[in-house]
Amino acid sequence: MNKGIRFTDEFKQDAVAQVVERGYAVREVAERLGISTKSLYTWKAQFAKSPRVRSEVAEQAAEIKRLNRELARMTEERAILKKGANCPPLVRGQCRARTSRECLSEVRVY
Repeated sequence: MNKGIRFTDEFKQDAVAQVVERGYAVREVAERLGISTKSLYTWKAQFAKSPRVRSEVAEQAAEIKRLNRELARMTEERAILKKGANCPPLVRGQCRARTSRECLSEVRVY
């Protein structure tokens, strides 16, 4: 029906209230508002949860996102450190390798 249209939470809550509180049929409300019955059932399930539960779910999603970013950063740091482990031992702060290409841990700073 209405592809790409985003509805506000207030609109969704009003549509769900017509079904839950006023007792109208889902099909009737969906036709009147010009939305699909699937959307209305989805919103009904979404707003059936208490606001406290919804906020907890949002907080958990934010925490998961933060942890995934941190994991990606740590994985990258670990890979960098692993590359540096291939270098021969240091002697007086210098790599034993004859060239910088032989010593993978050497980093040039410009």
